[in-house]
Amino acid sequence: MTASQVIFYILSAFILGTAILSVTTTKIFRSAIWLLFSLIGVAGLYFWLEVEFIAAVQIVVYVGGIVVLIIFSIFLTQQSGKEMVKPRMLRTIASVLAVLFGFALTYFLIYKNDFQAGDKSFDWSVGKIGNQMLATGENGYALPFEVVSILLLAAMVGCIVIAIKAPADVSVATKEQVEIKEKEIAE
Repeated sequence: MTASQVIFYILSAFILGTAILSVTTTKIFRSAIWLLFSLIGVAGLYFWLEVEFIAAVQIVVYVGGIVVLIIFSIFLTQQSGKEMVKPRMLRTIASVLAVLFGFALTYFLIYKNDFQAGDKSFDWSVGKIGNQMLATGENGYALPFEVVSILLLAAMVGCIVIAIKAPADVSVATKEQVEIKEKEIAE
């Protein structure tokens, strides 16, 4: 086994381990932290593949943006110390079946396309990536790029809605009720 393979297996084990901990922990803040480590591991995998630009984008967008947004929304809702409710057995079974289906689909796609590992080096300069991200032709990614932008906007709006949601036990007093209370206190 070469050193390159050892590094790959270490990174893969780290990513899978932290991803599993992210979805199985009962504390919501710990789940967000494990997600942070998993995304950092994916960036490490990109660095290992010598695709530094994509690794930097992974860190800036996902680690620096999405995870920080998730952590802020957890703190704003004051749910950071509470344990999440245990899912029902039906939901657990459905989750396991979805994971097994995902593994089967991935195996089928890899088997069908007969991917070959080789020593081909990437030729992905920043200019080439930029041209493909903004191209609208056959190999362009302008539409998916815009879809991801809308997805991030929806995530931000969702976090704002969660953050400004008033607790159910707090009642809003009208101006007249406040004036009556002030008079009672003054007397």
